[in-house]
Amino acid sequence: MTTSSAFEQPPGQARRVLCVGAAVMDTLFRVRSLPTGQGKILPYDMLQIAEGMASSAAFAVTRLGGHASLWGAVGNDATGERIIADLSNSGIDTSGVVRVKAARSAVSTILVDDQGERLIVPFYDAGLHETVKPVTQQDVSAFDAVLVDVRWPKLALRTLSAAREAGKSAILDGDVAGDGVIEMLAPAASHIVFSQPAAERLAGAAELVKVVGLLKRKFEQAFISVTAGENGSFWFDDRTGEIAHLAAPKVRVVDTLAAGDIFHGAFALAVAEGLPIEETMRWASMAAALKCQVFGGRTGAPSRAEVCDGLRDWDVPMTKLRDR
Repeated sequence: MTTSSAFEQPPGQARRVLCVGAAVMDTLFRVRSLPTGQGKILPYDMLQIAEGMASSAAFAVTRLGGHASLWGAVGNDATGERIIADLSNSGIDTSGVVRVKAARSAVSTILVDDQGERLIVPFYDAGLHETVKPVTQQDVSAFDAVLVDVRWPKLALRTLSAAREAGKSAILDGDVAGDGVIEMLAPAASHIVFSQPAAERLAGAAELVKVVGLLKRKFEQAFISVTAGENGSFWFDDRTGEIAHLAAPKVRVVDTLAAGDIFHGAFALAVAEGLPIEETMRWASMAAALKCQVFGGRTGAPSRAEVCDGLRDWDVPMTKLRDR
């Protein structure tokens, strides 16, 4: 088992991670149970917060001791100003967030029930991501790793390509996306962390060991992994050709919102810091699990000390499986 000291802050300057994609104003309502039909449902708690896949991942990076920059887009409206202010006040460099005059900022309404599950109703203005700036090697040269989500595909592709050309880790958050988006982005990535629904959809299979094998054969150039919530994470071990599985830490689940984003942010920072892949997966898994114990989306992202403390008491072994 790896000791928790392996996960302590590395010497020198904090590693820099560029996150590209969603910046959304979320309204979270906490309810006893999710609705099953029409009618009125009364929440007993509420929170408004700027987040989104890339934004929440960037927050995780800052909480874990890294330096996070965000490239995203908001409308030229009050909501956009609030999104930028909220993320900036959380320690994220938002100088790369653009204001789009002809579009409205992204918003979503989210219900979180007492089991920690959620119902999300997002709105993205079609004009928000129409304009795409050029991205060069020089633009990404200051970063130790790049992480993109699927919300701004054209910018994501340019950023991944520039990162690969610059010799940087180019990480794709492979979540459910529109037709052809992942197929367009994945060949440009050096690392892909899929959500279970996106992985199953893309592979056309449901058995996760088989899914990982199929996706590795489809995207041979990349490290391939799949996160499966309470069922842990699976990845292709490029050294042995086997499928590795790590069970999820056991926690009391309060809110799963942004857990996957926290996983991606922790994963990207670990890659930037040069952690071996098994330690990277342990690190990201613990960060995501600890987040699930707290209501409030990304606000539940743990600190580096909290993750190290959790890892000190977590001795679950990694197992190797064969893709039959």
